[in-house]
Amino acid sequence: MKIQVLKSKLHCVTVTQAELDYIGSVTIDEDLMDAANLIENEQVHVLNKNNGQRFVTYVLRGNRGSGIICLNGPAALLVNLGDIIIIASYASMDFEKAKTFKPWVVFPNTNTNKLK
Repeated sequence: MKIQVLKSKLHCVTVTQAELDYIGSVTIDEDLMDAANLIENEQVHVLNKNNGQRFVTYVLRGNRGSGIICLNGPAALLVNLGDIIIIASYASMDFEKAKTFKPWVVFPNTNTNKLK
């Protein structure tokens, strides 16, 4: 049996941009992507701590060291600049392996979106 488990999480990053006129996605600083083991085009769930919105999109690579967290396309309507969000991805794995799997969980500085 396979189950879905948390693979990666950026816990409490700050929205720095929102671009409605774009095809979709969330742009993430490449340093944060590396730390959380996220790759470009990977599906992610976004949870907005300010308004309770939850939605699914995919990752775009942002400039390394920029601290960018930009919601693009329709997702831009679900956030405000300065909102605190959680970005999570999941993986399918064997039930027994899932019992010992340890996800990549990153707690960046919420003010700068940089690694502590």
